[in-house]
Amino acid sequence: MTQTYRLHYAPDNASLIIRLALEELGLSYETSLVDRRSRAQDGAAYRRLNPNGLIPVLETPDGPMFETAAILLWLADRHGALAPEAISPERAAFLKWLFFASNTLHADLRMSFYPEKYIGSDPSHHAALRAGLRERLKAHLGHLDDLASQDLSWFGAETPSALDYYIAPMLRWMALYPEQGDRSWYDLSTYPHLHALLSKLESRPAVHAAIKAEGLGETPFTKPLPANPPEGSAT
Repeated sequence: MTQTYRLHYAPDNASLIIRLALEELGLSYETSLVDRRSRAQDGAAYRRLNPNGLIPVLETPDGPMFETAAILLWLADRHGALAPEAISPERAAFLKWLFFASNTLHADLRMSFYPEKYIGSDPSHHAALRAGLRERLKAHLGHLDDLASQDLSWFGAETPSALDYYIAPMLRWMALYPEQGDRSWYDLSTYPHLHALLSKLESRPAVHAAIKAEGLGETPFTKPLPANPPEGSAT
């Protein structure tokens, strides 16, 4: 199926997850850079696509899509890949972990990276929030490592799923962008099954395409370096 989409993206942001899915599906798509330095996501044109001003947006024949998990699930169902079919007995387990990734893990990361958006500007409050979130994030990683140790068709398998491509960038961001430059709490070697999953992904053509497009370096998930994108800014 040939289908042209338009991905509104910023380098090394949540739009990376959608880029990886589009590449894995082998779909034709265009990109439109959202200039975060000029706060383009707050402009009227972008807010017409996503009134919340968050990245990404995927323009589709059914209208603009936003919310990362919603886009992933829509693409998977539209193109019959990256997720168990709706009638599959594996669908329920896949869905609960996809929405765990979206509603729990991703939400906790956002609070850790941008505490001022949630609890105001007091640095002492930020430190307390991050300390609690750090323990939650380590617990989340433990659950995901246990999940990756199982013989599942939709997580850690030879053919990646939408969940694989959602989790991998978030682990990248944990290694690169923790609070105040403190990376000591995150150690990928503690989670060997997640490490194996990320290593497999780094061999995929979809990941190589994303590396080139967003300047992610040769090992973007297992030994990540800050992005050096050919256009735009990752921060």
